Amino acid sequence: MALPFLPGNTFERKVGKDKFHLSHQFDKYNGVAMPTGSQLGVGGVPLPGEDLRPKNSVYPRGEGPDRPAWLAFDKQVLCFDAYFQESITERPEEQYRIRKCRVYFYPEDDTVQVVEQRQNNVAPSDDRFYTYDQFNVGSEVSFYGRVYKLIDCDPFTRNFLTKLGVRVPPGFCAPEDPFLKHRQGAEGTQNPLRPYERIDTLKQFINHDTHVLRFWGVWDDSESLYGDVRNFVVHYFLSDDTMEVREILPPNSGRDAPPTFLSRKKLPKDFEGLRLPGENASRTVLNVFGQLNKQRYILDNLKTGALNENFYTDQDLAIGQLINVFGRKVLLTDCDDFTKNYYRTKYGIQDFTPINYKKGNDYKPLKQSYPYTGFGSEEDSLNSTKKLIADPVKKDFNKFMGFDRQALESYILRFMAKIMTDDPIQSKRRFVISYFLADETISIHEPVTRNSGIGGGKFLERQKIKKPNQPRYPLEISDYFGATDFFVGARVNINGFDFYLYDADEYAFKVMETESYLFPVANQKSIINKLRSILSNNPDAVTQFGQHDPQHKGYFGYETFYYLMKNLVGDRLVDHEIITLARHYAPKTTQEHDIYSLVATAQEHLRKNNYEHLLPLKENLISRDRSGNGRLPADEVRIAIRSVHVPLPDYLINLLMNRMAQSDGSIEYNDVLDALNWRQLPVAKPTPTSEHQGADFASTRHTDDLAMLDQTTHERKKFNVQYSVMLNDLGLSNSYTTSTQGSCENCDECRK
Repeated sequence: MALPFLPGNTFERKVGKDKFHLSHQFDKYNGVAMPTGSQLGVGGVPLPGEDLRPKNSVYPRGEGPDRPAWLAFDKQVLCFDAYFQESITERPEEQYRIRKCRVYFYPEDDTVQVVEQRQNNVAPSDDRFYTYDQFNVGSEVSFYGRVYKLIDCDPFTRNFLTKLGVRVPPGFCAPEDPFLKHRQGAEGTQNPLRPYERIDTLKQFINHDTHVLRFWGVWDDSESLYGDVRNFVVHYFLSDDTMEVREILPPNSGRDAPPTFLSRKKLPKDFEGLRLPGENASRTVLNVFGQLNKQRYILDNLKTGALNENFYTDQDLAIGQLINVFGRKVLLTDCDDFTKNYYRTKYGIQDFTPINYKKGNDYKPLKQSYPYTGFGSEEDSLNSTKKLIADPVKKDFNKFMGFDRQALESYILRFMAKIMTDDPIQSKRRFVISYFLADETISIHEPVTRNSGIGGGKFLERQKIKKPNQPRYPLEISDYFGATDFFVGARVNINGFDFYLYDADEYAFKVMETESYLFPVANQKSIINKLRSILSNNPDAVTQFGQHDPQHKGYFGYETFYYLMKNLVGDRLVDHEIITLARHYAPKTTQEHDIYSLVATAQEHLRKNNYEHLLPLKENLISRDRSGNGRLPADEVRIAIRSVHVPLPDYLINLLMNRMAQSDGSIEYNDVLDALNWRQLPVAKPTPTSEHQGADFASTRHTDDLAMLDQTTHERKKFNVQYSVMLNDLGLSNSYTTSTQGSCENCDECRK
């Protein structure tokens, strides 16, 4: 029983002590401050549980280098091969096991690591650590109750111990493990009694994966009862030399549509009927022992009785080749582009002419048509006969999106027309025929003429118009008027009225010349080629051009050009083609826009949009003027106008900036603000100064002057035509010689 911890019952522990200092914690080793690691108590007395490991690992104090162990032996490891014997008490086949391992000793901190070597079908090794002073080959060490026998070491460990003066015995082998010997014998009995037959198909699969040869073929089965000609698609897969056959079924053929006619497999060349089970096996199975309980079988390596079948390859397929699809003779008639390139590259074949296989008794099923019912459109009536639930009529979406109204582009062609009749009242009527390119519809408007007895206004509602001489209830879709039927000089019969188109507005001419691929009469290149073939047979054509230009200017008026072309080509060129040539070879004059007209136009746009908020624009311009001189570059002013969303079109802004810009490219932005201030500083739109300025087809819509309506737009404008440039484009000599055909009776010069 211990004494109680009370005064008088304890012993004085300081009796006999003569040191009562506090121990220091760090010492200097080769200039490096290191913790002492010992004698931490008062007077140098170790504390309870203190580790008293030596400071140096191998060298005694004063003999080795004066460096700490972790620095002297950094990255140095001693390695030993070892084994230990493990007793087995629960297996009759073995009494013990020999487990090989490797022991690593780290001199830097005197630690040990044991790593057991990995073996097949053995649990993973355990890593165990232990501190020890001495390691050598042949010695035994005990870690956690297990004894390890060191049998060998690596060259570094042997050299390291030898330098320390330790004699290292030669290594020896570990004893044989009876369990591993037993396992090796058992594994030997599991080897197959026949060699595996290895066929390398991986290379072919990698090189030709997704590469398929496609052929089209026919099978003529018309000689059999109820047989006919059947079409197929034959696929040959280059990755594994297999084939697949699919049937092409026409609509209403009366046959079911299976996914494949022949599933993907290797196709034999010779087919002699289906064999019994086991006859088509590639190898023979041999019974070696034949016992009832312990039967063992192997395959015949000699392949006795095996059937050698020849299968189709890519060399056997070609256009015109007959292939045997399990007794069905299929003729290959065509192939796709990939197949052609494959045979052209690999085999050098160049002839891939397809075969058109047809039988004499082929017939097409008659398609019954029904007449138009009169309800709805003809397209709706035709669709109702195709399906039980009729589909809506599909419109030309591309044409609608291309020629629908876009901003100022209306894509409406307007022509001036008159009725060709002997009635004097009807012959004086004038009409405006509008053709809509978006949906090919037509509307007709009659301008109001005072004191004519005819009210005018809408003459025909916008709709599609059928061409004349067509049945009222047709079996097929009727033929409607198209874009190519409308041009200057054309005659169109609309609902019994024979209209003659004698003029068009400026926008119609521009659209037709821009979209010349749709309008041959507005295609300048095709007209020039046509005119070249006509004038090449007339040697005096050039002289007539020279006679109508006595001053040799190289140009004359439009009326002279029109009547001269009519005299030379007659009806082989329509009026629209002559107008296209005149417009193309007219002198290109650029109209200089007046600053007052531009400002008036801009104020008109702002007035229509009721835009009066110029203060944000002024603040934006002032913020951009860093120098404060009231001037900014034209691009800066343009960006400022667009940033505050002034409702002006881009072309008008660009014209204003170009006209208001000074020589250095800068603009007085206060002038821009004054020009846009339509409320306080309005500018009136100037009136045309020229008698022909602004003269257009639109000005004749509401007029009482019948003579004005009879004149065309180009006759009112009175522009010139550079015929000399046209003759150069035609490749004709521009020489002014005396004409041998006399003069023209229709032109102005000859009448003079």
